[in-house]
Amino acid sequence: MGLVVQKYGGSSVADAEGIKRVAKRVVEAKKNGHQVVVVVSAMGDTTDELIDLAGEVSPVASGREFDMLLTAGERISMALLAMAIKSLGHEAQSFTGSQAGLITDSVHNKARILDVTPGRIQSSVDEGNIAIVAGFQGVSQESKDITTLGRGGSDTTAVALAAALGAEVCEIYTDVDGVFTADPRVVKKARKIEWISFEDMLELAASGSKVLLHRCVEYARRYNMPIHVRSSFSGLPGTWVSGRPQNAESGQGEQAMEQALISGVAHDASEAKVTVVGVPDKPGEAAMIFRVIANSEINIDMVVQNVSAATTGLTDISFTLPKSEGRKAIAALEKSREEIGFESLRYDDQVAKISLVGAGMKTNPGVTATFFEALSNSGVNIELISTSEIRISVVTREDDVNDAVRAVHTAFGLDSDTDEAVVYGGSGR
Repeated sequence: MGLVVQKYGGSSVADAEGIKRVAKRVVEAKKNGHQVVVVVSAMGDTTDELIDLAGEVSPVASGREFDMLLTAGERISMALLAMAIKSLGHEAQSFTGSQAGLITDSVHNKARILDVTPGRIQSSVDEGNIAIVAGFQGVSQESKDITTLGRGGSDTTAVALAAALGAEVCEIYTDVDGVFTADPRVVKKARKIEWISFEDMLELAASGSKVLLHRCVEYARRYNMPIHVRSSFSGLPGTWVSGRPQNAESGQGEQAMEQALISGVAHDASEAKVTVVGVPDKPGEAAMIFRVIANSEINIDMVVQNVSAATTGLTDISFTLPKSEGRKAIAALEKSREEIGFESLRYDDQVAKISLVGAGMKTNPGVTATFFEALSNSGVNIELISTSEIRISVVTREDDVNDAVRAVHTAFGLDSDTDEAVVYGGSGR
């Protein structure tokens, strides 16, 4: 048997009992003949607590020292897990992200991986050890400073290590039994998906599904690294995420071949909407607006431009972005108001996005009609619409999102006929 990379989220290692439970699962994999590398997140809400603490000390906590602070959570988890494994009679060594060879760019708080040189990890497992790696962190190639990969970055750490080490699979352990057709916290009858393609999982992740980080799936697709999403609280098989279904022995067989057209419904209440009012309807105006946003290192999601008014020659441009970047975007645009020539700005952070994801939607005309009928019947008003070949997304009021998700989920026959989905704890990461 080959090498397996396992990643455990914060809810899985939230306390001493959780760490000991994870240690037993890791040792079991070792006893089954695998070489094992484990990536861990910070315990429970440790990262949030550290962020709050930093905010009390400094109103603009960011940069190098902020990264130094946040990486402490994962270092605590890795050391405690190594101790727990040793108490079970097996050798374990813990490594920080930099010791594990996670090389990143120099952007603090949301660094991107440039290279992985896991020589020390490979040597450790070759010597018979279980290697424990602190997720979410790396080291800058230029400055040699500690960096963090952004929230949920432990998923990306695990997949990057799995690819660099040539692992058979990257197992992502969380607090639900796999990837579901909707968030089981919102839709109790959500159905577990046995297998899902990288492309559909990318859309679900980008649309707000909390189980896997978008960057993690993107990395896995690039290196064709299969991911098995499972619960650390049960022994049930989870969801396979890969390029194509494998054989039945891997858990990706006949059930995957019967995959429904629609993969699932995702929602995201972490976005805000910015509307640039009174933009001159001429070439280059939209480019100037989004260059200002890009220069502020802000990622945007949906974009809609209204038809210009014949009398004024002006139009409105709306776009969505993370709430955490909203005020930053408004400030940047205000500085460029005279240059761009728009009239005013509107900011709305009480919105949410709902997305329907599935292959073949473009060639099935009934999908769009059913989607909008479900929203209409549940009294949900639509503010923005965006589509792709495998996704339809709309923006609505945040207060309406849960009812909307349930209505769409039921309309497409995704409700499970069996028991309700089990959520063991935590937030789903």
